[in-house]
Amino acid sequence: MNNKPLKKNIVATNKKARFNYHIDDIIEAGIMLVGSEVKSIRNSQANITDAFAGEMKGEIYLFNAFIPEYTQSNKFNHEARRPRKLLLRTKQINKLLGLIKIKGMTLIVLSMYFNEKNIAKIELAVARGKAEYDKRATKKEQDWNREKGRLLRDK
Repeated sequence: MNNKPLKKNIVATNKKARFNYHIDDIIEAGIMLVGSEVKSIRNSQANITDAFAGEMKGEIYLFNAFIPEYTQSNKFNHEARRPRKLLLRTKQINKLLGLIKIKGMTLIVLSMYFNEKNIAKIELAVARGKAEYDKRATKKEQDWNREKGRLLRDK
């Protein structure tokens, strides 16, 4: 078995996701895209800061992900913020739909990338929102780790 780490060409990340949410489970999902969207993503123009996933017609869709129109594509362009279907197995869809029905659970996007086969994927997380005191504790821990690193480095 090959134990090499998988190569990911990360295009966009949601840096605030781990600060604003408690991450419970992470799932990789494919995205159903049109050609001009793929070209825009390859130019690293995607923005997933406000993106989330939810149910529509019994499937899971990606909402509010911004992929700008590709300038060289004229009449075959796409809408920038249209809902995009996520490609998951039925078992995964049923599991995620069950989890998001629990109070306070949501599906957020952590990153968008191309895998080793050059297929566009997203890293989807089942998460619970953090309270304000949790955010302060996270900030305090980050500051302490940064300070601890400085102290150890200076010795």
